[in-house]
Amino acid sequence: MKSTRRSYGASLTPSTSDLERYQRVVAALKRLRGVSMGTSSKQGFGATALTANGKIFAMLSSKGQFVVKLPRERVDTLVAEGYGARFDPGRGRLMKEWFVPGAEMADSWLPLAKEALSFVRNA
Repeated sequence: MKSTRRSYGASLTPSTSDLERYQRVVAALKRLRGVSMGTSSKQGFGATALTANGKIFAMLSSKGQFVVKLPRERVDTLVAEGYGARFDPGRGRLMKEWFVPGAEMADSWLPLAKEALSFVRNA
């Protein structure tokens, strides 16, 4: 499979379906013990992120990309197999433990977020 990077054009906002998909992930996970939405101190990065014990594990980036925190080896594998890309927050430095799934993984957002939650809780 080829790696796909999603672009949302000049507006840098997620599509309605991506926003709805993210809202479903939030609704499913926010009910779990220790999971919340962002933190009061977050204004920019992570303001709408899912957190566990104050650590971000899933979010929609400012570019509208769904992003999850996973072990580096897992991200390496997913990227090598063409399922998505490492997250680039826009500073020209790819983040090794952050993964942006490609379009073909749209139905995997919830399982990826659960995997990310487990990783952050056990880190």
